[in-house]
Amino acid sequence: MTMLKVGIASYEQMKARTLAVARGKQRVREDDPKIWFTSMESFAKILSDRNRALLALIAETKPDSLAELSEASGRAESNLSRTLKTMERYGLVQLRKGQGGTIVPRVPYSGIALSVPLAS
Repeated sequence: MTMLKVGIASYEQMKARTLAVARGKQRVREDDPKIWFTSMESFAKILSDRNRALLALIAETKPDSLAELSEASGRAESNLSRTLKTMERYGLVQLRKGQGGTIVPRVPYSGIALSVPLAS
């Protein structure tokens, strides 16, 4: 597995970077963050201790459904569904269709590295 690199940048900074890349004025380096958050607060909310434990549980047990994950985690399926869909939007988890229409969560990395600028 690989390390997922996450960065913090304002919306304006992310937009300027994206436009610079699109115009060929900046290149995406392999060590650049793959996922961006607009603040430390948003990062902390999505990757709370409880949610990091959930990601670790998914990576370790590789559940075949949300029901199986619910049983292993002790969290309600409806709560897991909302949490995982939010994490999926950020690219932190992958949700695939499984047997009989089940949702199969996967974590495609072994850790998360945070890149934080000292100044904005």
